[in-house]
Amino acid sequence: MKVLLLSRNGHLGASSRIRFYQYLPYLKVAGIDVEVAPLLPDEYLRRLYVGNRVSMISIVLAYLDRLRCLLKSRSFDLLWIEYELFPWWPAWIEETISRLGVRYVVEYDDAIFDRYEHCSRGLVHSLLRSKIDVVMRNAVLVIVGNEYLGRYAGHVGAKRVECVPTVVDSRRYRTERIGDDGAFTVGWIGTPGTVRYLNGVLPALTEICSKGRVRLVLVGSGKADLGGLPYVMRPWSEQTEISEIQRFDVGIGPLDDGPWERGKCGYKLIQYMGCGRPVVASPVGVNARIVEDGATGFLVRTTAEWVQAINVLRENPSLRAQMGASGRRKVENQYCLEVTAPRLISLLRDAVAQVP
Repeated sequence: MKVLLLSRNGHLGASSRIRFYQYLPYLKVAGIDVEVAPLLPDEYLRRLYVGNRVSMISIVLAYLDRLRCLLKSRSFDLLWIEYELFPWWPAWIEETISRLGVRYVVEYDDAIFDRYEHCSRGLVHSLLRSKIDVVMRNAVLVIVGNEYLGRYAGHVGAKRVECVPTVVDSRRYRTERIGDDGAFTVGWIGTPGTVRYLNGVLPALTEICSKGRVRLVLVGSGKADLGGLPYVMRPWSEQTEISEIQRFDVGIGPLDDGPWERGKCGYKLIQYMGCGRPVVASPVGVNARIVEDGATGFLVRTTAEWVQAINVLRENPSLRAQMGASGRRKVENQYCLEVTAPRLISLLRDAVAQVP
């Protein structure tokens, strides 16, 4: 079985890495030969994350290279697409290859449709507001990371929709505490594009940190404007992300409550729990399913609730250990590769085997 993986980004892209690349060894063992063809190179994200402009010429060249890849699509049993073939372009190519009998599976861990539906540019909105609907309807299978995305795919007429949560490799994640110097550490991991969600809990973090004995650590945020709130900034790398989380006492996952956020898949929460850390998070979207309030952490909304939850965990090491252990068990049972890889393999095989 031969599959052409048309991912959005290279290994630096979190969604591409976690939803696709980490499965490749499992697929290889299962006899599924995957050729990887990312649309955008890692350099694109490196420049984006530090605020540098991305050359339009480089994007045009990337699109042309993807067109070249598609010329050989009929030599594969299946195309495995992340989101769409060409961002900010109508679904003409997806419609065309479907008519030509090329089967594709499309996968979502973000509410990409929301970007087009609520785009303020009139022409873009007019051309693209229903684009993802078309992409989904022409796919032989739509794989989603949560039920919110699944409901959308079903509503627009996707032939088949299956939910596969975002997961970690439990063999890599360990629960040991690293660098215990006595300071209570509240940690967050993400990207410069998602650090904005901390703004919603700045009053709570400011109150907690103002009393001392608390250290705020941000991994992967870049330089963040937190209104003067002191924090320790750590660079992100795939090699060090787990050890950085192992330095946390508590992991936090604040989110705004909007359509885009409801489509998110809670990866950072699963990372925290994989390392045996209790979680404090906003009850938005899939967060409310991942975190069992009072068992693996706390789901909180108001500033007072954020302050109370973190203070309770700061004062109760035994509760942190108990919640961390419960979270780790949940990861092992539901949110790890060992659980989802066999299911993904079965879904891809079914997509090839099913009668058109």
